[in-house]
Amino acid sequence: MADPRSLLKRYWGYDSFRPLQEEIVESVRQGHDTLALLPTGGGKSLCYQMPALLREGICLVVSPLVALMKDQVEQLNRRRLKAACLVAGLPAEAVTATLYNAIAGELKFLYVSPERLRQRRFIEHLRRMQVGLIAVDEAHCVSQWGYDFRPPYLQIADIRPYFPQTPLIALTATATPEVQEDIRQRLSMHDCRTFKGSFARPNIAYSVVREGDKTACMLRTVHRMGGSGIVYVRSRRLTQVVAQQLTADGIAATFYHAGLASAERDQRQSMWMRGECRVMVATNAFGMGIDKPDVRFVVHLDMPDSLEAYFQEAGRAGRDGQPAEAVLVCDPADDVKAERDFDSDFPSPKYIRNVYKALCNYYRMPVGGGADTQCDFDLESLCSTYKLKVREFYSACRFLEREGLICLPDREEAYSSLFVSVARDELYRFQVNHQAMGALLQAVIRLYPGLFTEPTPVDEERIASRCMMEVGDVVAMLRKMHEMSVVEYRPRPTKPQIVFLSARVDEREIMFNESNYDLLKQAARRRLDAMKRYATTDKVCRSRQLLAYFGEEGQACGVCDVCVSERGGDNVGEADVLSLLGGGVPMRVNDLVAQLGCRDGVAVRAMIRRLLDEGTVSMDENLFLRIT
Repeated sequence: MADPRSLLKRYWGYDSFRPLQEEIVESVRQGHDTLALLPTGGGKSLCYQMPALLREGICLVVSPLVALMKDQVEQLNRRRLKAACLVAGLPAEAVTATLYNAIAGELKFLYVSPERLRQRRFIEHLRRMQVGLIAVDEAHCVSQWGYDFRPPYLQIADIRPYFPQTPLIALTATATPEVQEDIRQRLSMHDCRTFKGSFARPNIAYSVVREGDKTACMLRTVHRMGGSGIVYVRSRRLTQVVAQQLTADGIAATFYHAGLASAERDQRQSMWMRGECRVMVATNAFGMGIDKPDVRFVVHLDMPDSLEAYFQEAGRAGRDGQPAEAVLVCDPADDVKAERDFDSDFPSPKYIRNVYKALCNYYRMPVGGGADTQCDFDLESLCSTYKLKVREFYSACRFLEREGLICLPDREEAYSSLFVSVARDELYRFQVNHQAMGALLQAVIRLYPGLFTEPTPVDEERIASRCMMEVGDVVAMLRKMHEMSVVEYRPRPTKPQIVFLSARVDEREIMFNESNYDLLKQAARRRLDAMKRYATTDKVCRSRQLLAYFGEEGQACGVCDVCVSERGGDNVGEADVLSLLGGGVPMRVNDLVAQLGCRDGVAVRAMIRRLLDEGTVSMDENLFLRIT
């Protein structure tokens, strides 16, 4: 069997591992459950892909994001490693073929969403596979004490008894000691080895700016920084407003949030990735799985709920190791808003029960009925009907999801489905009497052979292409056949969905674990308080504050706003720097430090940041400095 270093060179083209990668690979190779905590850009994917090649059988990868799964599969296939992913909307025969290829050992990697683990058919096929490794990406999502808990992740532990000798590796970039322990317990990790890389990002200059005019502060930051960046805001409405402000000021910008159609989100992300626009203004729906190395700045115009969220989002800057900035812009109103949002995030159990009653009434679910019913989740209409606040209502829905009463799946997991509901002899008569629709249905049956046995995911664009028709005409014909009771056609929802997982019960019978609810609220309180301390403490290095939160000691970074302030305006090397740049040859920061021969590179970098702030020098998109 090949050794790790030869595989590293053969498939990844590297001569050496990044810090901790080799130790993590060896731990998994030896069959140990392994928890890997590596910062953004630390090379987490290699930590499960490499040991998968060193072990017999397939690697099952559980990942929360469709786009991330597709990207990983494409990368592996380019390396001539056989990989596939199961995402919603795949034709039934494609899903079946993928599953049988996995069973036959034709695949080395199979990517699935945690929701897939709820499907009985998938579990039946999974049990027939030789699974050599289970990898859980974004593992902090399994912890109810974390900032991004997702109930479907709890299904992962349920499959472990099927593969008692198979190790599991959990990977995340953000986890406090409390969350780390919860991950180990929730994923049934035994004899677990934990590897934690340093979360220090010495090339990122963190700063907090307390200013009433947030827009002006943002525009100053974007103008003086070269390259691309991200501006995070809390509301969907503000993404468009801020993008318009940037555009009006001569900065190419676009916006992104979960309410946009999937194709539109993909298009905007691609534009930003290709550099066609400099700035992406987004909610926290943007960023997971983004691998753009030259992000020079991340600006937060609203305070996040936790340092975990802030660290992960800010960490999308400077992945190429070059200088970058993470700026949090605050004003006095942020504290008030944060407290108001916190109260909305933890509605009372009575309120949650009332929301359950409202949901059931809105969708006309009778007591004892409605199990497995899926409906459009029109949040605005629901809140308007019952005169409820949106954030508080949505938070109540998330608690109902924790209790297993409803599910709010990602819209990317939605798909159209079709089922032929008449017998074959009736179908023949229909085709004779309705030639156009009959010809379409015959073509669809050839594409999707399973239509007679169960509702099957279908792709209207694929059908239209095969039949040389317009998509709208295909949809119209399928709807007409549905009205005639020839087929059961459910178009892909254009809106988010809600699924009632069980029959309606009397809301008074919903029994919340009050002590668990209180513990969850206390954990969220601690996260928010830590975030507020970071935003208001100006006596401790920003990097040290972040490291301490994640259980790591660190030295003063020398480049954050606190460290620069403590240097008392030190202008070490300023005349020399201006002299070098005045020679007409643009230089990068590292080149300047080398040319100056100065031992105190930290001081030089801090001074350059001050010159950039003052407008004395500028940095272009290639990171070259010039005298303005």
